[in-house]
Amino acid sequence: MIPVVHHPDYVAAAPARSTYRWGKNGLIRDLLAGEGARIAWHRPDTMPERWLEAVHDPEYVAEVLDARVPPDKTRRIGFPVTGAVAARAAVVPGGTWLAAHLALTHGFAANTAGGSHHALAGTGAGYCVFNDLAVAAVRLVEEGTVSRLLVVDVDVHQGDGTAALLAGRPGLATYSIHAAKNFPTRKARSTLDVPLADGVGDDEYLATLEQTLTPLLDEARPQIVLYQAGVDPFVGDRLGRLALTEDGLARRERLVAAMMRARGIPVASTVGGGYGDDALAIARRHVAAILTLGAAFGLG
Repeated sequence: MIPVVHHPDYVAAAPARSTYRWGKNGLIRDLLAGEGARIAWHRPDTMPERWLEAVHDPEYVAEVLDARVPPDKTRRIGFPVTGAVAARAAVVPGGTWLAAHLALTHGFAANTAGGSHHALAGTGAGYCVFNDLAVAAVRLVEEGTVSRLLVVDVDVHQGDGTAALLAGRPGLATYSIHAAKNFPTRKARSTLDVPLADGVGDDEYLATLEQTLTPLLDEARPQIVLYQAGVDPFVGDRLGRLALTEDGLARRERLVAAMMRARGIPVASTVGGGYGDDALAIARRHVAAILTLGAAFGLG
């Protein structure tokens, strides 16, 4: 069985004036539920404020939890932070943290949300409110669960928030492979950044991923990987600039799983980006990533 983390608050009503596809997480849940006994469901707790404040400014944490985010930060996030959005933002990092603990036991686990890699210390950005990857990573190290952790981000957009929030923290490293000319305009500095030209397809992408991630894994020797498994490198993605096919995305997951299994590194995945008008097709790509990873780790 594949350990999967989900919370009802992941499926929040769309706030007014939002272009984000809010139904995606509910569709992911429903598609995974259709897999029956292949999935072992787990429900996370809300992340305690002190761990949110370990990476985010306390004033910004309070603004979100009280649903009083000012207009300038609302514009950067891309939608208003309502009470329902605030509840979702607080529980998603708990889901990523729980998925990491489950991965340490089972080899792999998935959060059905998360990957909010653009959120910075004092503001959200790019449809991201709290940075669940950074919050979970800091908590896992500071609570003593692991001493070395790597965030591997394969979303088409650079993981700028994660890079900025984890920079200089002992035991934490970041890797981002992304479209060079895509959002954000101003990139942060990850431990290793791999910018790609527009239109890169399956074979070049996979070769570059393996060639660049291999030495970092061997240098950093992480005890766990938090994997931002965005499906927006897909050729038809509305906000992507790369050209991976659905087969290429599946090969990506199998490659990452093989690299980690060869080194005995557990993986906790988050959903990350995937954009377009067909929310069901996007949800299917996210679910395919989870199922492919689970199968590659011998689960499900």
